Amino acid sequence: MSNSETVKINIKPAAADKIKDQIKDGQVVLLSLNDGSNKYSDIGGSCSAGSRFQFVILNEQDPDFSIETENNAGLKIYTSPAEMQYLGNDLVVDVKNAAMSLSDDSGVIDGAVTINKR
Repeated sequence: MSNSETVKINIKPAAADKIKDQIKDGQVVLLSLNDGSNKYSDIGGSCSAGSRFQFVILNEQDPDFSIETENNAGLKIYTSPAEMQYLGNDLVVDVKNAAMSLSDDSGVIDGAVTINKR
């Protein structure tokens, strides 16, 4: 997927509720790697590169995360070029067994997506 394409995310209702419960008006959400590769990662660098994701809630947009996503939950979600290489088509965020998952048309990308406020 090139950076010029639109990122579309289908956020299932249970996942949307889980994210919206954490957001205040005016805040933005980042879909960010959580593998030690950026300033929002809360784990050290390891062999998990590209396989762990998180939603990061911020009071204002981070210019490094310049790719706006289209989603059916009405959320302002942005990602960055670094994340794009791990995201395929038909992205879906869902909740299974109380854990949030991120998947694409090739399967589950991360079965334990976290939400972190900054």
